[in-house]
Amino acid sequence: MIDRVTMSIPCLAGAALVMAAGAVTPSLAADRGPVVEAPAGAARGTVRNGIRVFKGLPYARPPVGEARWKPPVPLAAWQGVRDARAFGPACVQPRSRPGSIYAEDYPAMSEDCLTLNVWAPEQAKDAPVFVWIHGGSLVTGSGSEAMYDGAKLAKEGMIVVSINYRLGVLGYLAHPGLSAESLNHVSGNYGLLDQIEALKWVRANIGAFGGDPANVTIAGESAGALSVMYLMASPAARGLFAKAIAQSAYMITTPELRETRFGVESAEAAGAALAQKLGAPDVAALRAIDAEKLVNEAPKTGYLPWGTIDGRILPRQLVDTFDRGEQAPVPLIAGFNSGEIRSLRFLLPPQPGNAADYETKARAGYGELADAFLKFYPADTLDESMLAATRDAMYGWTAERLVRKQAALGVPAYLYLFDHGYPAAVELGLHAFHASELPYVFGTADRTPPRWPKVPNYSADLKLSKAMRGYWASFARSATPKAAGQPDWTTFAHGKAYMYFAAAPQFATALLPGHYELHEQVVCRRRAAGDVAWNWNVGVASPPLPAQASECR
Repeated sequence: MIDRVTMSIPCLAGAALVMAAGAVTPSLAADRGPVVEAPAGAARGTVRNGIRVFKGLPYARPPVGEARWKPPVPLAAWQGVRDARAFGPACVQPRSRPGSIYAEDYPAMSEDCLTLNVWAPEQAKDAPVFVWIHGGSLVTGSGSEAMYDGAKLAKEGMIVVSINYRLGVLGYLAHPGLSAESLNHVSGNYGLLDQIEALKWVRANIGAFGGDPANVTIAGESAGALSVMYLMASPAARGLFAKAIAQSAYMITTPELRETRFGVESAEAAGAALAQKLGAPDVAALRAIDAEKLVNEAPKTGYLPWGTIDGRILPRQLVDTFDRGEQAPVPLIAGFNSGEIRSLRFLLPPQPGNAADYETKARAGYGELADAFLKFYPADTLDESMLAATRDAMYGWTAERLVRKQAALGVPAYLYLFDHGYPAAVELGLHAFHASELPYVFGTADRTPPRWPKVPNYSADLKLSKAMRGYWASFARSATPKAAGQPDWTTFAHGKAYMYFAAAPQFATALLPGHYELHEQVVCRRRAAGDVAWNWNVGVASPPLPAQASECR
């Protein structure tokens, strides 16, 4: 989730290292619980209602000390039986933002956090595998969050895996000194490399849990969906998954390693500027900074974590990769929520004082496209128009672009809109807010964060959750989303079809006609001009529209 910020708790690095090394307690052999013998080692978990659960399984060596800001290294098989009954620590991240509905408190945080969790039906054999990548702006979050409990999804016949990956400055810092250390002369993308390493662990080990390593679906929401796109674009991830689900993805302008493009500072320059502000003259000094201090101070300097276009892990901008058809040719579900920005108002530009001012600024920014913009986002509904314009420019445009590009490769691609509201959310002005589909997908309405608008236990909500779990699990199994007693979900290629999730799933066609074309034209012109980012500059914040380019006709 894009705006979740959590409370950082200091860790005991020595104890964490012991956990990562797979130490076995003397009494463990006498304990009850299912034991899985995997290539990585034996692990003892728990079982409840027919679902075996294994928590805190390490998939790489701890990225601590000199290993900070280096690619993950595979972990040697541990000896004995690992206790896998408790989650590993969350990756180090900033303190919580007061009042955020997304805020979580974690029992422990550590740099030694590269673990994953598995939910597996007791009798699973060659079951589809669903790998969940949490959101949080690449800054916060954890695979251990209660809302991501995989038990009910596993009940649908899947193996569910949730992962941790390095976050914030620890996961995405690029810096000239780090590039100099690298054999490939690149830096950044460490969190993405962690995700790739976790997928390699799944490929090597999931068979022992009853999963089919050839039938892995990667899925994520918000920054997790951004990560899904990164994985689809990365040659290093090719072959590690067979399907993808991107919930509220955003195909934003991404910093390039050494070049300032589209008005975005290079990743190395941003890293060097951060180091200077932190008083660190070199990489050694950066590595000497306490992890908790580092993740809390970096955002104060204006540093933001993104993937890095380095020519290797991410060869080029996502828009270019998908335009060229170089992404993974896998079946895809992509969609967004109608109220995305209601809980993310910090993404909005300042609201003009009146309708006339709004229209003046929109015309200045959108030029000959202003009539189309104002038709979709009129001045007489100012607040709603601003919410919708930012939503469509980021999430709606991305979702439709993804299914269009996958359909062009000849693979099944499915679009959805989540527009379900419920009393507690509506009362707060948060109808179908960002991430509000998650408790329905996971069946965890009773396990949301403390300030989350309480999801009701109404029969209609339970049926909607059951339907969404059915669609997601069916897609993971066969690339065809179906749910018992629910409408067929047709691919986008058949008449621009999509699934509309409101009080109940409804089949529909032609989502928001003309909206995608408007935003695609704006993005295309900005890409052709090369000097302005195509996201974050929406509506009244839009700079003057670049002139028409031949490639944008």
